[in-house]
Amino acid sequence: MDTQNIFRIGTGAGFSSDRLDPALDLLRHGNLHAMVFECVGERTLAFGHRDRCADPNRGYNPLLERRMRAVLPLAQAAGTRIVTNMGVANPRAAALRTVEIASKLGLKGLKVAAVTGDEVSHLLGPNSHLMEPNCKLSETGREMLAANAYLGIDAILPAIEAGADVIITGRVADPSLFLAPIAQHFGWDLDDWPILGAGTAVGHLLECGAQVTGGYFADPGYKEVPDLAHVGFPLAEVTAMGSATITKLPNSGGLVDQRTIKEQLLYEVHDPTAYLTPDVTADFSTVSLSDTGGDRVMVGQAGGGRRPDQLKVTVAFDGGLLAEAEISYAGPGAVGRARLAGEIVAERMTDHRTDFGGSNGPTRIDLIGVSALHASAVEYAATAQDVRLRCAMRASSRAEADLLLWEVEALLCCGPSAGGGYRGHVTPSVMTYSTFVDREDVKPALEMFST
Repeated sequence: MDTQNIFRIGTGAGFSSDRLDPALDLLRHGNLHAMVFECVGERTLAFGHRDRCADPNRGYNPLLERRMRAVLPLAQAAGTRIVTNMGVANPRAAALRTVEIASKLGLKGLKVAAVTGDEVSHLLGPNSHLMEPNCKLSETGREMLAANAYLGIDAILPAIEAGADVIITGRVADPSLFLAPIAQHFGWDLDDWPILGAGTAVGHLLECGAQVTGGYFADPGYKEVPDLAHVGFPLAEVTAMGSATITKLPNSGGLVDQRTIKEQLLYEVHDPTAYLTPDVTADFSTVSLSDTGGDRVMVGQAGGGRRPDQLKVTVAFDGGLLAEAEISYAGPGAVGRARLAGEIVAERMTDHRTDFGGSNGPTRIDLIGVSALHASAVEYAATAQDVRLRCAMRASSRAEADLLLWEVEALLCCGPSAGGGYRGHVTPSVMTYSTFVDREDVKPALEMFST
């Protein structure tokens, strides 16, 4: 490998609440050109819009301030560019807050870019088709919070070319966050589909952080991973031809081998021959892997074809209130008593349906420890002696939500016997569906700030 023409890029976060210390280790010891904090999922985006509705100065990742205080001095000292979607629903506010933090830290000459234009509510109408419920937007019966298109590298490249040290976006496709600095470094053409497909494979392997370094891979007794408590985040050594070595810091926990690479390569990929992104239709079916030892795997020969003409859009809705209440049953007959308790709650809520216009919100009742994760698919025979009943409802009013909590707590004396450990809470909820818009209708924008 020609080490003189290698682009080193690492992962600082693979989801909104990821750990911070492995990212700091990479900044200190990884000799990185760029680090990506990938922190946006469909639900986190919807919650960001909910937060921005409550306070127009918020809507970005809640951990942005803590992360930036720790990351910015290290990144500036190392000459590492930071690319992140921690802007969530408010990239501009996130960029301004980042500049404020950098100024307080005494960091001079730091350039921060806000990439916007992913919010595309204005492109949707009552007849816009939503994929998951297979209905029109007007038929959901819910208030739309916002709609965000998945932007690609063409939205990020202008910020890199403007010399931004920190680039903060909203909804950008996960691998695009990695592909943009790689493509800019090597000067790749934006219609060179095979090379963009290769770079997208690298981004896809890195985007979920420790999933590729053994975290999500670990399964004791079947797939052992050393020192998982200190699992390291991944980095890639990328060549001008798009091949890359995926690895981690030598002294960090976890592992990188062909098994971890294969699992992550197929993660959330419905068709390995046609993985649709805003930048390219990537082809992972041709990928070759070579384990070179020492937690190093060479990945090559990914390909790609023409990018899609449309961009995927996440449409966020106010989901009302989520009421959750739990109570435990233990000892012989615990499953039967918990099941009876659940039946009682369901019947009681039905009895009260006229209090709320003739119907209650969707309710789910699970026996945790028996079949909570799979009850919607199969009912398990169980002999557990420690069962927790969980009742949940998507409520349209606080009164309806509180009623569910009341009914579950009332089981303590109204039976069945020996219930205990009641807990209940009500939280705001969101819902997301997907649609598509024409690419040419989406207009990314860039705003630069500096200390």
